Amino acid sequence: MLAAARALMLERGSEEFTLMDVEKLGNVSIGSIYLRFNSKENLVRAVITDALAQIEAAEDLLMNQLMSKATNLGEFIPPYTDGFAEILKGNAPILRLSMQKAANDPLIAESGQSAAQHSVMRWTQAITNFSDEIVGQADMKIFAAYQIIYSVLARGLNLSPNGGAEQHYQWDMLKRELGKMVLAYLHTDN
Repeated sequence: MLAAARALMLERGSEEFTLMDVEKLGNVSIGSIYLRFNSKENLVRAVITDALAQIEAAEDLLMNQLMSKATNLGEFIPPYTDGFAEILKGNAPILRLSMQKAANDPLIAESGQSAAQHSVMRWTQAITNFSDEIVGQADMKIFAAYQIIYSVLARGLNLSPNGGAEQHYQWDMLKRELGKMVLAYLHTDN
């Protein structure tokens, strides 16, 4: 049910599908959908909540891999920027839909805020291991660096609730330069 609803949401770029569409694609009965989710609205919420949980798991895996290898900021920041960028890129369509839905659905907004807090927490936990390399006020720079990375990537992927113009640029170059910029920011007294 979740997979079928998600596929329909991604295919159509919205939640404009019927439970009959889910029934056909997922080879499930409408009765079983109602039994499990009670409404289409709850099914959409479940799809988004599941997608956000998958993103959190991908971020956790990325952080665990990086922290098992990185011994300094130079070994952490560029691979983090690259990995985080790819997680966002791979989930951009569902993230756009969740942001659109969150504008009018407090339950989706709460799930989104929780996922965002998880991301910031994991970043902060990881980068704090290298705080002795950060020049200046480490806490402020750690927070600002995450905001810079997320904002640039989100803008590049057009992750806003109301869409916007498609960005044309070289994704790999953006990731590489963003990683170098953030690393320089953390190493420089301003």
